[in-house]
Amino acid sequence: MNKQKKQRMKWYIMAAALAAVLIICLAAALSKGKQPDSEDTEETLPMKIQAENQPEIVIEGEEGKAEDSLMGENSETADAEESGEAEPEGPAPENLKEGVEHSAVSELQARLMELGFMENDEPTRFYGPVTAASVKRVQRQNNLEQDGIAGPRTREMILSPDAKYYAVFLGISGDDVKQIQNRLYELGYLVSADNVNGTFDELTEKAVIKLQEINLLNADGKVGKQTVNLLYSESVKPNFLSYGEESDTVLKFQKRLKELGYLTTNPDGNYGKDTVQAIKQFQSRNGLVVDGYLGPTTRNVMEESGARPNGLVLGEQGDSVKRVQELLSQYGYLPSGNVTGYYGEITEAAVVSFQKNNSLAADGSVGINTMAKLTDSSKAVAKGKASGESGSSGGRQQEDGKRSVSGSVQALINAAASKVGLPYVWGSKGPNSFDCSGFVYWCLNQVGVRQSYLTSSGWRNIGKYKKITNYNDIQPGDIIVENGHMGIAAEDGKVIDASSGNGKVVYRKRTKWWRDNFIVAWRIF
Repeated sequence: MNKQKKQRMKWYIMAAALAAVLIICLAAALSKGKQPDSEDTEETLPMKIQAENQPEIVIEGEEGKAEDSLMGENSETADAEESGEAEPEGPAPENLKEGVEHSAVSELQARLMELGFMENDEPTRFYGPVTAASVKRVQRQNNLEQDGIAGPRTREMILSPDAKYYAVFLGISGDDVKQIQNRLYELGYLVSADNVNGTFDELTEKAVIKLQEINLLNADGKVGKQTVNLLYSESVKPNFLSYGEESDTVLKFQKRLKELGYLTTNPDGNYGKDTVQAIKQFQSRNGLVVDGYLGPTTRNVMEESGARPNGLVLGEQGDSVKRVQELLSQYGYLPSGNVTGYYGEITEAAVVSFQKNNSLAADGSVGINTMAKLTDSSKAVAKGKASGESGSSGGRQQEDGKRSVSGSVQALINAAASKVGLPYVWGSKGPNSFDCSGFVYWCLNQVGVRQSYLTSSGWRNIGKYKKITNYNDIQPGDIIVENGHMGIAAEDGKVIDASSGNGKVVYRKRTKWWRDNFIVAWRIF
């Protein structure tokens, strides 16, 4: 009996121990089951904080200024939503003025651009000097006090479906009027530089009416969007010597064009197609508006001792470039693999070498003297003829060529980036202020691409560089042409441009706006 009791007691003790173990395991399991919630929280929180604290890309040295953010309104909104801090925006101030940041500003800018008072661009939330100047033009046109403040009355007028489109007419004064007068003077509709005074007077009105009559527009004497576009188009008809005319004046300038290497035929006083082409080429080489007309500025520059002669230069492409490359290759200055039809830095270096060996001015451009020497095999001095030396040099040149192309792109981006933060001014071409097309013009010329000034509309069909029609194919260094705007592509989907919306040159991410408004891009290098 005692033995049986002892046995049962043993089993009781074992059962109790087992129960204790089970209780401990159960408690541990319950505790462990709650742990993932704690771990999940700990893992998620740092990611959230990281998203909130992810640094914005800002202009170096300007980190403290909200308006210098390069990511734009859309990115700021997305960041706020991701961080969980998105809050309903407060009501817009009664008066929108310089320094205000609000979505109402973006709406206002978009409407100003649509009406032609502001250059087309991606609208922003920031009310800067350019927005204020655009509002002043609206107020000027509607006989309101020109304070640049978009108060209730001004905003209602701008946002109204019946809002007036941009126009200047008799009695109006401003910098925009002065720029219009200057172009009228260039085209021969204003006879004296003294008429360029910034006030739309009776002489200006008569000039505009004549411009409109000759170019088959409604001759109302007002300059609106259609007339502004005409002023800078290649189809505009001037009020002076042009195609089909004959005179001693034409003969005089033909001789000068021949002397500078632009005219390929003999001067005869007839303003024919060859003269038009020669003038356009001259204007392109000398940084003028390319219209093919002998306007006052074109004539003045042509008569200067510093007028740039004709010549193939860095950035050009075509059959004439390929022919020059073939000749350079024939004389041993350029590897056959670089005969591409594109005038890059390797070709420029080969031209310089040829010019030095042939006692020519070593400027790297193929002008009349260089071309004459290249095409005369009896006089051209060839480079060394040893095939081994030539092959070795060729390999190095091709290798250097890859680096130089990359270097050219980087040089362009660096030139553009050096102007970030400078003010946007309509019609300005630098170096201390820019509009979008003036900015591209300045940057290209800084890196040796002698490109003439063209508006964004003119860049649509320039045809001089490699055309990029697919937005996804844009690469750093490409010139991006948008609907009424343009900029220089940078790395990682960014762009550097003179932005009317931001009121300055900015370095920012390309948002959906750039895709939606894309027209074409051009590859320079």
